[in-house]
Amino acid sequence: MTKLTSSVNGHPRAASEPIWEYAPAPEARNIVKIQPQYGLFINGQFVEPQSGCYFPTLSPSSEERLSEVAWAGAEDVNSAVQAARNAYESVWRKMPGKERAKYLFRIARLLQERSREFAVLESLDGGKPIRESRDVDIPLAAAHFFYYAGWADKLEYAFQGRRPEPLGVAGQIIPWNFPLLMASWKIAPALACGNTVVLKPAETTPLTALLLCEIFQQADLPPGVVNMITGDGETGAHLVNHPDVDKIAFTGSTEVGKRIQRSIAGSRKKLTLELGGKAANVIFEDAALDQAVEGIVNGIYFNQGHVCCAGSRLLVEESVYEVVKRKLKRRIELLRVGDPLDKNTDIGAINSKAQWEKIVALTQTGVEEGATLHQSSCVLPERGYWFRPTFFTEVAVSHTIAREEIFGPVLAVLSFRTPEEAAQLANNTRYGLSAGVWTEKGSKYLAFASRLKAGVVWCNTYNKFDPASPFGGYKESGFGREGGVHGLSAYTRVG
Repeated sequence: MTKLTSSVNGHPRAASEPIWEYAPAPEARNIVKIQPQYGLFINGQFVEPQSGCYFPTLSPSSEERLSEVAWAGAEDVNSAVQAARNAYESVWRKMPGKERAKYLFRIARLLQERSREFAVLESLDGGKPIRESRDVDIPLAAAHFFYYAGWADKLEYAFQGRRPEPLGVAGQIIPWNFPLLMASWKIAPALACGNTVVLKPAETTPLTALLLCEIFQQADLPPGVVNMITGDGETGAHLVNHPDVDKIAFTGSTEVGKRIQRSIAGSRKKLTLELGGKAANVIFEDAALDQAVEGIVNGIYFNQGHVCCAGSRLLVEESVYEVVKRKLKRRIELLRVGDPLDKNTDIGAINSKAQWEKIVALTQTGVEEGATLHQSSCVLPERGYWFRPTFFTEVAVSHTIAREEIFGPVLAVLSFRTPEEAAQLANNTRYGLSAGVWTEKGSKYLAFASRLKAGVVWCNTYNKFDPASPFGGYKESGFGREGGVHGLSAYTRVG
């Protein structure tokens, strides 16, 4: 920090509201070496795609071309599935659980040792602030491997004395918002249960998943146990429809999830879906308001709204509505938007131009439908995909911004008078992934949370994850659970 000033990002502020201006504190980029071109990771080796096709991956904060990544066609997907099948039949399913655990422990330790490298690459390729990559994504990714390593030789205890068996080859498709963490919390339970994996990362954020393949090589993971195929939706469709895949695990949009469900209907494939959300954060009048506002900011702005469980609807009891609105307006003015590698940055870049255009369009729709726009006055960088912290008041439940998942730093604020009305508003959505409740009374929280149709309900906090806790939704947010003991059942057949 340099000095106390009466301006922020070049904009004058009232003399009564001084803030600290921060000097740049960039993380060293040279900690990670990005290859000019990446192949597919099949049978323990990086190989050139049989399709002969590559596509670029860009840094959303600068629009810089980071690398070229292989595009997997049908033949490549088939090779990856065959490698996974061979590894499953010949090595992995036969390996004792305590031996599988050793590999998972080794992967977790290597992730910790190379955590700084992964954090920098995650922020470069995805645009999220280095603080989130460093303090949340990477530690949680390692924690998932540690946690499921502990279960690998104790599966019979997880299923009450019954004998669990692995499913076989798991096809896994992950989104762009948590590339490494999503890969870890899908791969770790699958391997612990004795399955092998073919994973497809999002086309806009493939680099940390590919770096994870180096970890697998370092850990001497048997060839074919984990295979990584990169590409777009067509690649994912080849994986979903492959006849030798036993399980599909998908995290992404509700629309794509519905297509996958229709595609495999009638087949023997097991399916789990973690889809969209339009989570409600509910603030009661007895809540610690400063703590609640900070939790709201953490739930929607610090992650740019890029989590499916982001608290993108805020329901405030009418008696404290104006106070919360005033505190929220001041708080978003203090958020720093800019270089994701700067340790002072609160909000990084939007992941892609397509996502940025969607956020802009939905925000404009909110204005056109009559909601009142409140937006930070910060100056945005000239290059890259950026969006100011934004929230709307005077929002009606019929407004698009109150119904549709925006996946950006945009919050819709509504008021309520009674707990009954709050529960009705919170449940008035086609989604059911998560919610937050802010109150000083434990009994009020327990009574209110039991009325919410959401898979996860936080109390006086938001976006807190633990590998021992199950995560998943209801309604159009999908089905099945990932994490915890529940996450094991998604990868086993119990006799």
